[in-house]
Amino acid sequence: MNMQTFERRESDVRGYSRTYPVVFDKALNARQTDEHGKEYIDFFAGAGVLNFGHNNERMQKAVVDYIQSNGVTHSLDMATVAKRAFIEKFEEVVLKPRNMPHKMQFMGPTGTNSVEAALKIARRVTGRQQIVSFSHGFHGMTLGSLACTANAYFRGAAGVPLQHVTHQAFGCETPCKGCTLGCGEESIERMRALYADTSSGVAPPAAFLIETIQAEGGVKVASAKWLQALQQLAHELGALLIVDDIQVGCGRTGSYFSFDELGIDPDIVCLAKGIGGWGTPMALNLVKPEIDKHWAPGEHTGTFRGQNLSFVAGREALTYFENDELMNEVKRKAKLMHTAMQSLVDRHPALELTGKGMILGLNVGSTETSKAIVNQCFENGLMIASCGTGGRVIKLIPPLTIPDSDLEKGLNILIKAVNRVMEAA
Repeated sequence: MNMQTFERRESDVRGYSRTYPVVFDKALNARQTDEHGKEYIDFFAGAGVLNFGHNNERMQKAVVDYIQSNGVTHSLDMATVAKRAFIEKFEEVVLKPRNMPHKMQFMGPTGTNSVEAALKIARRVTGRQQIVSFSHGFHGMTLGSLACTANAYFRGAAGVPLQHVTHQAFGCETPCKGCTLGCGEESIERMRALYADTSSGVAPPAAFLIETIQAEGGVKVASAKWLQALQQLAHELGALLIVDDIQVGCGRTGSYFSFDELGIDPDIVCLAKGIGGWGTPMALNLVKPEIDKHWAPGEHTGTFRGQNLSFVAGREALTYFENDELMNEVKRKAKLMHTAMQSLVDRHPALELTGKGMILGLNVGSTETSKAIVNQCFENGLMIASCGTGGRVIKLIPPLTIPDSDLEKGLNILIKAVNRVMEAA
């Protein structure tokens, strides 16, 4: 593959192109094709951006029709027909059925922008500076969200102190193998005791920032009881509960939000990635009205918060939630994925399987093992990524629209790669 142009001129900071060292040319649903015609099944899906597949035909038609009609493409925060249609559809299929009164705040086009805006308004509302985030969490690369991110590799690139954030133990649904952080429901009581003790030196925070499933952190799933207890603690302290649903929302777990049916009512929900539908960038926060009113006009902006092509494609994506057809398919495919991965755990008991819906993590125990599996998969036509501490977890996050034939073929490629690497070790 001719990668010389990229090696000559593109920054050394590039990462995924080293994992997938080919030049891609075409893509459709769950497949990408390189410039020489080799096809790859995509279990990566743009890290959750492409929930509805590459070049989703429904969205493509809507976007092409909009472009050909000379629709507005860039509008800052001005009102457009495309934005109104998106808001109305989101209200119809997401907010109203859940009795969510939240306002919709559009900002810059990526997830880190949504987290930054959430942190800012939480500090404004409460008059406090400190944020509590959690071990293994990932929230973005700009300084505020990076301070909330736990990964030392990413934090080390900041160049300045990452302040006003403390990290607490994440409340995993099942105990992690070898966990020494004190994860679980008892972690809430430890925090409560610290805040109750006026001599602990620990002041109540502005907000608790949480992922219900830590996608980049190793596909760790929070327990419903822990999340409910965390929400209760936030209410007791006058702090906000912010849910970062950027990678695992928009249908990934079998319902629109990852926290549906978990018994929590977030003050702010951060969304990005899949919200744009077609792979075009968009981020938004859902903010309770009594919190949103603390903003003054123009106080938080973003040049690309008016991405009208994303509004058009995103509105079309929302039509998948007018009925239960897609979510039922997600639940069915999730069972296929889980059954296939569980067979590996049964064969290799050292492995650990986590996840929910169509995001699964397979902890293979070491960075070297994970790299070998990812490389073998790619050589055999499967794009899959690693995550978690040291990249020890293989993450499965295919498009929700992946055909059964591609899903089964991809799973078989992965199973063979895992077996080869594990048995050669």
